[in-house]
Amino acid sequence: MRNYDLDFLKKFSLVILFLMLVTAGLIGLAAWLHRSIPAEVPDAVVQQRVDRIAPAGEVYAGSTGAAASAAATAAAEAAARSQVAYGGTLDGSVIYQNLCAGCHTSGAGGAPTLARAQWAARLAQGEDTLHRHAIEGFSGAAGLMPARGGNPALTDEQVIASVDWMIENLQ
Repeated sequence: MRNYDLDFLKKFSLVILFLMLVTAGLIGLAAWLHRSIPAEVPDAVVQQRVDRIAPAGEVYAGSTGAAASAAATAAAEAAARSQVAYGGTLDGSVIYQNLCAGCHTSGAGGAPTLARAQWAARLAQGEDTLHRHAIEGFSGAAGLMPARGGNPALTDEQVIASVDWMIENLQ
């Protein structure tokens, strides 16, 4: 090799080394900037957090607090009433078709179908007992009846309406 080739290789190597150092420095600067700037949290996420902790984070004190507490309780009860199953309908056939038919059509879990012979022993106990077992649930030798048919959003009136509809439609 000639002398000017070695001189070129030395200078070229120095330029490459300089560019590698600049690149490493830029990568380090970018990493430092990335860690130092906090992540942006969308407003919707912030609002969800505030809504989630609001009931536990509120303090009611004095006469003003008592009024605020009563208003919060009334709002919670209104929200619970709006969550009633099937729009609060008292049409037993609607409730039966949407919930009860799952077990009372196939006989799952020992549930009686709409055949009068399967209901004879149950009818002998009286409608009040049938209503109570449907509302509170029942576990016996014949099978299992979950409370409110497994849907806690049903009101007592809805459960009674569906039981009455089933009794009226026995075959």
